[in-house]
Amino acid sequence: MCGIVAYTGEHQVYEFLIKGLKRLEYRGYDSAGIAILNGDLKIFKQKGKVSDLEELTHNADISGTSGIGHTRWATHGEPNQVNAHPHISQSGDIAVIHNGIIENYATLKDLLISRGHTFNSDTDTEVLTHLIEEIQNHEKVDLFEAVRLALNEVVGAYAIVILSKHHPKTLIGARKGSPLVVGVGEQNGEYYMASDATPIVEYTRDVIYLNDNEIALVSPEGLKIKSLENVEKTPYIHKLELTLDAIEKGGYDHFMLKEIYEQPKSIYDSMRGRFSTQDLTFAMRSLREYESKIKNLERVIIVGCGTSWHAGLVGEYLIEEFARLPVEVEYASEFRYRNPVITEDDLVIAISQSGETADTLAALEMAKEKGATVYGICNVVGSSIPRMTHAGAYTHAGPEIGVASTKAFTAQVTVLTLLALGIANIRGRLSKQQLSTMFAELEAIPEKVHHLLESCADDVVRISAQYKDSNNFLYLGRGYNFPVALEGALKLKEISYIHAEGYPAAEMKHGPIALIDENMPVVVIATNSAYYEKVLSNIQEVKARKGIIIAIVTQGDQKVKAIADHCIEIPETEESLVPLLATIPLQLLSYHIAVMRGCNVDQPRNLAKSVTVE
Repeated sequence: MCGIVAYTGEHQVYEFLIKGLKRLEYRGYDSAGIAILNGDLKIFKQKGKVSDLEELTHNADISGTSGIGHTRWATHGEPNQVNAHPHISQSGDIAVIHNGIIENYATLKDLLISRGHTFNSDTDTEVLTHLIEEIQNHEKVDLFEAVRLALNEVVGAYAIVILSKHHPKTLIGARKGSPLVVGVGEQNGEYYMASDATPIVEYTRDVIYLNDNEIALVSPEGLKIKSLENVEKTPYIHKLELTLDAIEKGGYDHFMLKEIYEQPKSIYDSMRGRFSTQDLTFAMRSLREYESKIKNLERVIIVGCGTSWHAGLVGEYLIEEFARLPVEVEYASEFRYRNPVITEDDLVIAISQSGETADTLAALEMAKEKGATVYGICNVVGSSIPRMTHAGAYTHAGPEIGVASTKAFTAQVTVLTLLALGIANIRGRLSKQQLSTMFAELEAIPEKVHHLLESCADDVVRISAQYKDSNNFLYLGRGYNFPVALEGALKLKEISYIHAEGYPAAEMKHGPIALIDENMPVVVIATNSAYYEKVLSNIQEVKARKGIIIAIVTQGDQKVKAIADHCIEIPETEESLVPLLATIPLQLLSYHIAVMRGCNVDQPRNLAKSVTVE
């Protein structure tokens, strides 16, 4: 969950490191540090954000053309200056930055202590740094070979970059379970490394995505990649499609607000070119190539974490309604430990914004071993999930920098809608009229989202100001809107630190109703549906206990308006597509409340964007 960045070449490295770390802060922001090589290793580390590190180095000698940088989300050891990366070896000759967890670090640490090593930090990373140097000295091998041998002793996940004062203009990077991208610069011997492409795109579009169990060495002599088994690999250079504009705020106060307002485009991009309203066909290669498998499916299992799990719940409703297949939605973190029953006739769908979520990757690996067909839905091109799965679809939401996911959720739901319709079509469960109606409604969604963002903004700000100091919120929904309630509550918790819970509306009577009083805002998604009258009854139950109702209703609603304290209208659409609209005002509500409470919207405490450790 940490962010790592590195450079070697002819240019001064400091500006690139600081700028790159700022672009990676969504991955962690407990502490930050850099190491720059200029004859000797100069290490600068600071608790807090990259801006605190920048202030620390303001008057320091920061010259050098090779360096590494790190922004941390703490796993081992509290966030402080000592535990910040980079970590150096016993001699001080080697510096290492690391994203991941070395699970057997305690055993390795005891061994190294018995051999005379002393440690300054509480981190697992410092142990790895010492281990590399110990092997280099004991085995009398070069640094690259010492890294390879050390990583064969390691249990866990890692992306690492190594800088040595005895190897100027050289970087060594390796990955297993955590992402690492190598950028190839325009000049000979110029290379970049980073957790993702965002720090690199300004400087080069030529990148190599390291695979698990691969080690890369870059130097003036070129690029060399080997496996942990010492087999040389041929690098494949990808061209980045990412643009610099996509990772800047573009005039918005926060990335989260920008990403909320990008949803008309991100939803459109996630469906663009994937179906035709003229001849009612799908243009999704993943469906076409697995058509025979889809026809014989017995069950669908969806795995995800957090917001992706909520999207999966919407997917469950969609697939069961249209394709008439049984669907199970699992927390990826629990799925792999439950010894689940998986067969060759199952389709396992993994959902992850980053494509690097450790729990989801592990769940996929297990499903694949048991013979299931695995399908990935993720946002980041070149990430681990699309490379592991048999088939899949990118969401094309564009970079999402805000830690609280917004446009990724609606993009995932869009892709799941297409997938549900595609599976239903292959299995002969949809009439042409049904397909035509759904395609037409899908095509109208981006414009409806655009209209909704404009029409509801002022109402949301007023409501936010009124309830920003509340201690608790309750979110209620039925059917397709139950996952929306969960997602709305999660957003509020994540960025405003207000306790909030989402429930199926009917479950309110089975416990949560005890919490309702005149101080409790209850957000109810009460749009037109088969459950409308039932939800109306739930609202009346809340009002009978003096609860405050904030209702999301279909445009033109009169019944809910008559009893609710506040109503936010959304455009009319098919019931199955309501989540794409109803979630928008809830995102804005959480955003404005958080801003009014003085919270760091883009970097909420204790969270990181890409959860690459269990």
